[in-house]
Amino acid sequence: MDYSSFSDHDLISGFVNGKSRCFEVLMNRYKRKVYTYIYITVKDKDIAEDIFQDTFIKVINSLKEGKYLHDNKFAPWVMRIAHNLAIDHFRKLKQLQTVSNNNSDGTELFNNSKFSEETIEDKIISSQITDTIRLLIEKLPDEQKEIIILRHYVDMSFKEIAETTGVSINTALGRMRYAIINLRKLINEKDIIITAK
Repeated sequence: MDYSSFSDHDLISGFVNGKSRCFEVLMNRYKRKVYTYIYITVKDKDIAEDIFQDTFIKVINSLKEGKYLHDNKFAPWVMRIAHNLAIDHFRKLKQLQTVSNNNSDGTELFNNSKFSEETIEDKIISSQITDTIRLLIEKLPDEQKEIIILRHYVDMSFKEIAETTGVSINTALGRMRYAIINLRKLINEKDIIITAK
């Protein structure tokens, strides 16, 4: 039977009722988005794969135990699980660094890594983003970096971002606005010229 046209809700119902193929279709529907977000966040393929597996194990267990109560919001729910597991990873990493390194500047969620994607489509930047711009993004506050990742790397809507990060849509929009303002300031300060290609 072809389940590809089934809604998320129908696939979940089918899986809960013993049709494992339904979950396979459901996972295939969102695995690229979920994995991309995790990988860009943790910047390590092995760790990303571990968190990705943990995410869907948690999803399976939650569905089987009847803990999924988010009708028509499956994608944001899964992204939130992935988001929380990625944060847990950085908390553990930070604890280890605190023990081994008395560095007072604090390693936060996105400060450990550079972005590796080749392009970001942004409303204020229509050209391919340079390595310099990626480094400037690293200088943004964590909440603003996260918005850029979710919006431009994972291609999430602001509604999905709000649900994933547990904030209102207005807060998500505000963070993006400040991220763009701060990027503009950094570009001007560094006298960077961006040319369209």
